[in-house]
Amino acid sequence: MNDTPLFHAGELAVQQRAGTRALVDGFAPRMLRDAMPLQHQQFFAQLPTLFVGSLDALRRPWASVLAGAPGFIDAQDARHLRIRAPRDAADPLSQHLAVGDPIGLLGLEPHTRRRNRLNGTVTQLDAQRIDVEVDQSFGNCPQYIQGRAPRRVDAAALPGRPEGTLLSAEAAALVRGADTLFIASASPHARGHAGADGVDVSHRGGRPGFVRVDTVDGRSVLTVPDYRGNRLFNTLGNIAAHPHAGLLFIDYERGDLLQLTGDAELVWDAAELPAFEGAQRLLRLRVEAGVWRPGALPLRWSPAQLAPQLA
Repeated sequence: MNDTPLFHAGELAVQQRAGTRALVDGFAPRMLRDAMPLQHQQFFAQLPTLFVGSLDALRRPWASVLAGAPGFIDAQDARHLRIRAPRDAADPLSQHLAVGDPIGLLGLEPHTRRRNRLNGTVTQLDAQRIDVEVDQSFGNCPQYIQGRAPRRVDAAALPGRPEGTLLSAEAAALVRGADTLFIASASPHARGHAGADGVDVSHRGGRPGFVRVDTVDGRSVLTVPDYRGNRLFNTLGNIAAHPHAGLLFIDYERGDLLQLTGDAELVWDAAELPAFEGAQRLLRLRVEAGVWRPGALPLRWSPAQLAPQLA
């Protein structure tokens, strides 16, 4: 790595509170890189999906997913990645992404439970392509990834529709039945070429129904358990410093996508913590905006094989 600090103040604060600060200092310099090793370059090239984190004009994070035939993600070299995928106009990513913006990428292969993360900066952009310069690249552990295999379909997507602060019945049902979500977050001064500063997108998994949906003052509030992970606390550190997040839910049988953004907070000592078995803390998101995109993902997936950690 270069001399840029590995972590910003929010990450350091959460690591300190969780008691992992000294441990992280021991392994993080070997884990976090400013370029992709060859195995990561090859891994991205074999994927049919790519998860993307970005910010809109209000600096609200959004999580998105792009899809294509394997090879649509192409490492030009260890510092540069090219993504060749058309973007849906209903996807918030299409509405705000621009050259110079920070971007978070996650490659995840459910049937092998492999995943790699990358944070970078958009260097070129058009309707069919996104070029990214790598700021930070690292592997993630396979914990909580449900095993499922994809198959491509030709079904056409239907028009997307907005979701408001109170989720529709269809959207709430998807969230309540989910075993997987993807979360986008940002450091407080997200910008390109800034080392630890930028946008992240990450994965969360649990037993079906692990996300709770409540209605508080006419607004949907989602509560997500936070289980033991890699102890870096990139996502939670971002939220501690910039209390907003974007969530993506996938209907793996129909290809429907639900994208939400809202105000986020960490809950360390909640009275309801025992109700979330195995959770070490909670993440709470108050929905501010969203979009429902029926049939937008041109893949269907086999039934989930629950992650061993959830047995």
